[in-house]
Amino acid sequence: MDSIKLTINNSVIELIEADITGLDTDAIVNAANAQLVLGGGVAGAIKRKGGEQIQKECDAIGGTVVGGAVITGAGDLNAKHIIHAVGPSVIKGEDGDKLKQATINSLKLADENDIKSIALPAISTGIFGFPMKECARIMLKAAIEYLQGQTRIEKVIFCLYDQKALETFIKQLKLLQK
Repeated sequence: MDSIKLTINNSVIELIEADITGLDTDAIVNAANAQLVLGGGVAGAIKRKGGEQIQKECDAIGGTVVGGAVITGAGDLNAKHIIHAVGPSVIKGEDGDKLKQATINSLKLADENDIKSIALPAISTGIFGFPMKECARIMLKAAIEYLQGQTRIEKVIFCLYDQKALETFIKQLKLLQK
């Protein structure tokens, strides 16, 4: 399996191909919608494998803005927390700045909750239609910049659902390192 790691200060960024719901990290990030309804894609898998409790916690929060992030427990998953990040929808004309905000807000929530390891999917690349290459560039750049500041996060994993997505993220990370 291809993977790549980059060390930034006391933190590591790692790119892997895996099912995010099976990871044993302190937190996983759900590519959420603004209403926090766990429907399809990553959210649907989280609901199926983590249980209804996660949706109940989301319902109690009620929702968040595009670019925002909120935190819940992780139900029956291996992770301890789920950070629900709302990325942009191409169909609605939302742009990459919202994806950068969703990434940074996820990392800020991790720090605020003393989370040392976090896994993020390719936010907005499913039904929201965001291009994978642009997603990789924006999310990786935001994570690198965040980890260059003051943080207690030790590991940021970008967990990609297939080989093609992983290769796109690896290529973008190499370009950002130049």
